[in-house]
Amino acid sequence: VLALNGKIREVGEKILASNGEEVDFASALESCEEAGGTLATPMNEEENKAILGIVKQYNRYAYLGIKKGGTSGQFKYINGTPLNYTKWHQYEPNGKGTEKCVEMYTDGSWNDKKCNLYRLTICEF
Repeated sequence: VLALNGKIREVGEKILASNGEEVDFASALESCEEAGGTLATPMNEEENKAILGIVKQYNRYAYLGIKKGGTSGQFKYINGTPLNYTKWHQYEPNGKGTEKCVEMYTDGSWNDKKCNLYRLTICEF
């Protein structure tokens, strides 16, 4: 169960929450889904800033609900739809296929990263 001690942000139609845990991508996604949501997925600048607020609060990089898709090798939302907003860090993505997950830096920019590293869990509902 997510303990929510002031760790909730509202943005548009979404509610963002973090349990403060740092786990790998699969575990982060699983804990969000068990709570009835999914991994935080910024669809615009406003949502990116709201997620960044939680990233800064913990001062930890966080996984986003974006993953490199099958054959095309393009990054997509985890529901399979193409990205309509991106905020890649300079020279990113650069994983050449080995980095299939996406993390948010503490400045709000994105980096492609391996999925087995421990990053902050931020869910959206």
